[in-house]
Amino acid sequence: MKILLTNDDGVYADGITELALALNKQGHQLALVAPDRERSASGHAITLHHPLRALKITRSAIPDITAYRVSGTPADCIKLALEKLIKFKADLIISGINHGPNLGLETLYSGTVSAAIEGWMLGHSSIAVSMNYSEKSDF
Repeated sequence: MKILLTNDDGVYADGITELALALNKQGHQLALVAPDRERSASGHAITLHHPLRALKITRSAIPDITAYRVSGTPADCIKLALEKLIKFKADLIISGINHGPNLGLETLYSGTVSAAIEGWMLGHSSIAVSMNYSEKSDF
């Protein structure tokens, strides 16, 4: 399967790294296009008033995966990836794994959820994934 990965926690976040590793191990073709830094609670914001930049990078944790660091929001990442950056038609867009839950009204502000919705609005099957966990044991 050809999969586009993004998030709102940034291109170097643990969640997107672990997701990329797991999907790569299963043999999927991947491209990772994510913000250059955390963009949580950005909703469907897009960049209008300053240049949007995308830099192709190599992540040491996932060196075989095409990755781009984008100066904009998660919605920018989806638009830019689908229109200019990736060299395949994505079968699926996965946004996440978000650090923390996206529940209830939070989904209206979530950059993670908005990226998946942006992909869906552009005609692609999309899913947002988040995970709630803590450093403390629940036991």
